[in-house]
Amino acid sequence: MDVRESLATMLNENFCPNHLEVLKSFTAALRDQEYRDAVDREVFCSLLKVISKLCEELQAADVEERGSQYLPVCLQITAECFRAQRNACVQSPRNQGLLGELGFTEVSLKILDLLQTLNLGSRDSVFESLRCGIQFLGNLAVGNCACKDDIWQLSFPDHFLKLLSVDDVKAVGYASMVLHTCLDEAKVEQLVQPNNICLALRVMELCRTQPDLDWTVLIATQHLLKSSALVETMYSGMSYLERVTLLELLSAELGQEDSEECGIPPSMARFLACCFQQGCGAVLRLASASAASDEEALTVISLLDVLCEMTSDRQQFMFLQDHPDLLKTTVELLEQVHALGKASKNVFSVAQNFSPSQDGGFSSSSPSISFKAHLIRLIGNLCHSNTNNQNKVREMDGIPLILDNCSIDSNNPFISQWAIFAIRNLLESNKENQELVAVLECRGTTDYSALRELGFQVVKRDGSLLLKPMKKDT
Repeated sequence: MDVRESLATMLNENFCPNHLEVLKSFTAALRDQEYRDAVDREVFCSLLKVISKLCEELQAADVEERGSQYLPVCLQITAECFRAQRNACVQSPRNQGLLGELGFTEVSLKILDLLQTLNLGSRDSVFESLRCGIQFLGNLAVGNCACKDDIWQLSFPDHFLKLLSVDDVKAVGYASMVLHTCLDEAKVEQLVQPNNICLALRVMELCRTQPDLDWTVLIATQHLLKSSALVETMYSGMSYLERVTLLELLSAELGQEDSEECGIPPSMARFLACCFQQGCGAVLRLASASAASDEEALTVISLLDVLCEMTSDRQQFMFLQDHPDLLKTTVELLEQVHALGKASKNVFSVAQNFSPSQDGGFSSSSPSISFKAHLIRLIGNLCHSNTNNQNKVREMDGIPLILDNCSIDSNNPFISQWAIFAIRNLLESNKENQELVAVLECRGTTDYSALRELGFQVVKRDGSLLLKPMKKDT
């Protein structure tokens, strides 16, 4: 009896273990490329009738009353049908087209939906069928634009959302792979619609709760974060911790060595700068020990990290140097946290304790670690080759403030280096700023010992003040 006839007999009988063996043989045969390419259309038509019957059986109200083994056998046969479909699509555009044209996608999605409603003591057999069905969708979509569009039209957004919410990490991982395969720029824009944004938010939630799921991270970095409209819509509907996850992914993407011209749109940089300016005051609450885990403050810290990366000599974002009041906000915030650190012992105070076990030291897990250093880094970035911003910092008394942060601080690793970087950018080709530093030195109002300890000295040359490395014998 050939495969088509074997499949046909299954339509007139209750499903049984013998049927499972027939399907297993068919699945195994489909692993061979030559066999796959030779399978007759009528065989696939018969397989479609089998899975359509399975769909009816799983939907039947009395399926659990036909014997304790009937439903488990149905589930095993369902999983094996999905395996056969999955194998049939491997490196076979012909079979992908055939299965898509015959309607396998719609029936398979209906079965996947039914599987999630079954009430069983053990979920293993359900999860096995779910995984195989989702893998079939993935193999159907790979490299086939027509199948991708078909899956998207039938699955978006509800089926995708349900599959990404299954209580099985592997199934969610496979569903993420299918979603990633189907997405393109036009489809991403559909996610912005009010009825669809929940799917994008679910992806971001998985990035936070299941960080080892690579496909959700890829969806976020390769698709979601490339749309400014989508990010702005998601951001408004997120909790503070979810915003932190989004911002951490953005920062990591910007930090990639090969991302000189990343796909993050300039409009997103403007949006994030505004968010930082509007919410930055929340970070001041960290000076109170009871607010050490303030979620809004954590968002501000993450926003600052992203802005630092964006303005690190990336031409597409350097317009932020002229973003209204961004520099002013940053200098004022540095002044406030610096004053808080001096007023009492808190997370913003300068510390010389490099072991968390030492009395008075702050744990390296504190969210405020490096915050002052990053404020200074952002100021330095915004002043790079920008005379107008150099002058603004001087007018706001920001230069003495930065010089006062040149000392080693275990709560702000590398703050000295960022302070030196900022001072260099502030003095470069700016006579007024150079003269101010010279006056500060003459009056003794600024302590240059920290700079000297770091191997730098302030020198005059041709009427200008320069920051230079000290000679070894100095």
